[in-house]
Amino acid sequence: MARSKMPQRTPKSTRFAKGVPDRETLLKFIRESGETDKGAIARAFGLKGEDRRALRATLQALEADGTLGKRGRKGFAEAGALPEVGVADVVERTADGDLMVRLTRGEDAPLVPLAPGGDIKAGAPGMGDRLLVRFVKLESGETEAKLIKRLGQSAHRILGVVRKARREVRVEPVDRRSKDTLLLPQGEDVRDGDLVIAQVEPHGPRYGPKQGKLLEVVGREDEPRAFSIIAIHAHGIPTGFSEAAEAEAEAAQPPTLAGREDLRDIPLITIDPVDARDHDDAVYAQPDDDPKNPGGWVCWVAIADVAAYVRPGTELDRIARDKGNSVYFPDRVEPMLPERLSNGLCSLREGENRATLAVRMVFGADGRKRSHRFVRGLMRSAAKLSYEQAQAAIDGEPDDKTGPLMDTVLKPLWAAYACLKKGRDARSPLAIESAERKIAINREGEIAAITPRASLDAMKLIEEFMIQANVCAAEALEAKKTPLIYRIHDEPSPEKIQNLAEFLATLELPWTKGETTRTERFNRLLDETREGPHADIVNEVVLRTQMQAVYSTENIGHFGLNLGKYAHFTSPIRRYADLIVHRALVTTLGLGGDGLSDFDIREMKNTAEIITFAERRAMAAERDAMDRYVAAFLSDRVGAEFTGKITGVTRFGLFVRLAETGADGLVPVSRLGGEFFVHDDRSHALVGERTGARWPLGMMVDVRLVEATPLTGGLLFEMLSEPAPADASMPRPRLGVRGRGDRGPKRGPPKPANGRPPGIRTGRKKKMGGKRR
Repeated sequence: MARSKMPQRTPKSTRFAKGVPDRETLLKFIRESGETDKGAIARAFGLKGEDRRALRATLQALEADGTLGKRGRKGFAEAGALPEVGVADVVERTADGDLMVRLTRGEDAPLVPLAPGGDIKAGAPGMGDRLLVRFVKLESGETEAKLIKRLGQSAHRILGVVRKARREVRVEPVDRRSKDTLLLPQGEDVRDGDLVIAQVEPHGPRYGPKQGKLLEVVGREDEPRAFSIIAIHAHGIPTGFSEAAEAEAEAAQPPTLAGREDLRDIPLITIDPVDARDHDDAVYAQPDDDPKNPGGWVCWVAIADVAAYVRPGTELDRIARDKGNSVYFPDRVEPMLPERLSNGLCSLREGENRATLAVRMVFGADGRKRSHRFVRGLMRSAAKLSYEQAQAAIDGEPDDKTGPLMDTVLKPLWAAYACLKKGRDARSPLAIESAERKIAINREGEIAAITPRASLDAMKLIEEFMIQANVCAAEALEAKKTPLIYRIHDEPSPEKIQNLAEFLATLELPWTKGETTRTERFNRLLDETREGPHADIVNEVVLRTQMQAVYSTENIGHFGLNLGKYAHFTSPIRRYADLIVHRALVTTLGLGGDGLSDFDIREMKNTAEIITFAERRAMAAERDAMDRYVAAFLSDRVGAEFTGKITGVTRFGLFVRLAETGADGLVPVSRLGGEFFVHDDRSHALVGERTGARWPLGMMVDVRLVEATPLTGGLLFEMLSEPAPADASMPRPRLGVRGRGDRGPKRGPPKPANGRPPGIRTGRKKKMGGKRR
């Protein structure tokens, strides 16, 4: 790989003596400028007339011999030099899965590795994406690109589906943001409906469809599992494992008692989703027999000891760090670790000896933690239960498996949870409601059903036990001043709070500007409106007010959970953050020699950025795959009518979430009636300019499904309901941000150049619960 040179900017105060510069002086100026043009050089050296013509001749000579490269129409830079910030395309993926970028301007620009992490709000880049990046020179002398912003799909490579006609072969992009269709040569060995990665030929015709080159056939659009394949390739999800990593996993041996505490007599049980393949946490609780703690409880959380198998510096560790986390699709999982570990030796299987890193926690009768102790031990799960199975037993319907566990395991667990809930209620974490969906896939890979995901006390019990274990990990490491990766969640920004206050004012709900932002204040607002007509819209707006949680080596606490110290510890099978925390505990507490390495400590900040980036990438891929599966499920119901709720308001239309499936789609403003609509961002509504009729966020409406496009995940609706009447108490919004409704016969929704309707990604929510905390 070519090593690139990082320029240093010339101070504005620099002045040069007049006269045409010699070759070396000119190159030095260009090198230090990074990127410049003839006019800037002439001004810097005070050149006029004949001197400017001499400068032009010199620049042309330097360009001809390869010393300088073009930047745009008039710019120059030293060949191989990079600007401080530039626009680059993701053009290559190495055998190790690393992405390589190249400046969009200048064919002489070198390939530069894209650093994992970058701006966590930028989205997850993949092959063919166009990015705004900052080029940073490393201590080694090499240069890497750090992501600033994802600008979308570039014209370099696209993921698309082949459409064959008698005279042409087209590749239509599956990314609904892309407008480019490529023409492939007639001789390419592809079939109609193949999913392919194609590259734009740089010297194609100026007008009409761009010419493309076939790079790879990745699947078929009619395969039941095609939507996950599309999401994996579109978002650059690393897949599979190298032979070396698989060999390391296969060489792993079952654990022994050597150096471990025997916990096999403790009846720890796993409680997971019914379709869970790996089990990385087990729980147990019993009343505290300490007379100094009446009404208290001893709670155990045992976690798979992945650190015993994935050692620093190994191929398994390198790949796990690159992947960052497992990625879950409706029909498959792309695991962080090979199956030998993720579904084998690191999964807490019922009745089998397993290595564990466990924490014993003592709580008082008020639900507050009094002490904790970490143990590296050997355990044997007493039972594998599903959430539904455990909940049914507690609700009075035990089965053959849960019946014998009722008095010794399940009832104590629920009693301990009732105690912990007192502490949780006193802490008052955010209580935002977020509807989730579950897609059931049959054996043929087709969608059998889409149903709301139940919210059971069994799930809340496991969540609270896991939160407390995570707190213990952070407290134990911070007390010893051990470097660690925190899970942090910042409080809402002043701008977001201001927007919230202005919106609440439109509903005549008070929010004192300037008051301290606290979770209990949000919860009080949610409680006050929960039974009223504005419950859904207030919940939605409060959700959008929150920031995103990230990984960081700098602790600012977790606002959503209302905790000062928090670190992920409970899912090392599927999150690299937890593995780092495990290693830190092993080192700090003297639990073995396989703790943090020098590399782990030195690169911890970078690791936090990498895994935050990987989490965003996984979430985007999961969301896109869900969109496509839902669109496929609804594709044979075009023309059907549904009830839904307005979950998004923009100047170009309304986003509606269906009550039946939770699917989201767009009602273009062109289908809202016979007048202009103004987007009132203060009240989150579209308002009729003539009548004042309103389409507000949270309104229940009836819609008709007009179009479902599985390949892009887009759903298009037509509005059947009437808008809410004008509200005299509502001030009319300012004119200027208009959405045009129909005037006369319906002309249909506006469509982008590629002929597909705009859509929306499903599941717009922020998870504040479950195992992804």
